[in-house]
Amino acid sequence: MPVPSSALADAHTRLAEVLPGLDIVQPPPGEQLPRHAGWVAATSLASGDSGLDKFLAWDDAQVRRDYGQSGRPDVIASFGLHRYAWPACLLITVPWFLLRRVPRYPVTHVSYDRTAPGLSMGRLAARPAGFSCLPGDPAATLHGARVVPDEEALRAEVRAAVAEHLEPVLGGFGPRMRRRGRALWGMVTDEVVEGLWYVAHLLGDDERDRARRELELLLPGATKPYVGSAAFRELTGPNGESLPTRDRASCCMFYTLRPEDACATCPRTCDADRVTRLVAAAS
Repeated sequence: MPVPSSALADAHTRLAEVLPGLDIVQPPPGEQLPRHAGWVAATSLASGDSGLDKFLAWDDAQVRRDYGQSGRPDVIASFGLHRYAWPACLLITVPWFLLRRVPRYPVTHVSYDRTAPGLSMGRLAARPAGFSCLPGDPAATLHGARVVPDEEALRAEVRAAVAEHLEPVLGGFGPRMRRRGRALWGMVTDEVVEGLWYVAHLLGDDERDRARRELELLLPGATKPYVGSAAFRELTGPNGESLPTRDRASCCMFYTLRPEDACATCPRTCDADRVTRLVAAAS
């Protein structure tokens, strides 16, 4: 029997409320994951075949349209991985953060469509292959539940679930990106941290602060295959205010298109520029 949709529905509903540009659906039992129209199976991305070619053609066209220039093939592939991995990580981290439930999604259990009208981040069709939870969770009696003893064991489940899903995907994207091993997992580390941190900010200041604490425990460093820690730190604004930031473990390559607009958390962005950007964003 499949995992009941009720196990994760509250997390998906809350995410949709604050991030309406992303839609997550759990197909009913017996229904195949969609592969028609704009849908692409995660297995197709992992195989590196024509499905990945079609997927990256979207990024190539977007760069040409928005920036009036072509991107290097490795840059296009880096953009494509980011645009898949960021929402894919939310499939796992948001239920963990909101419900203390960690679903497992083998690469065969997810399809993605980023062409859906009105959805800036697209839609995911995802069927969990079980989930982990803590003792005392009402969902512990549901089919597919696996009870783990404590919060640290649940964090280990998050790390394992993300790695289980994205490791095959990295195998498809890696050769196109001209990156291997540590560089690819540095990117995954950033997707885990920045995706949940962003969503938590939408949920409110208290949740943003809680997400930072949770992510620091999730990725304290030396948790292979992930690279480094959550890497949060504080900067001081012109009026003495505290400005939270973090240092990315990888580079998203956006600077190759707009050197003057490197990401605020990019290792290439100095602290003075970060302060300027953070103050401007706050105002």
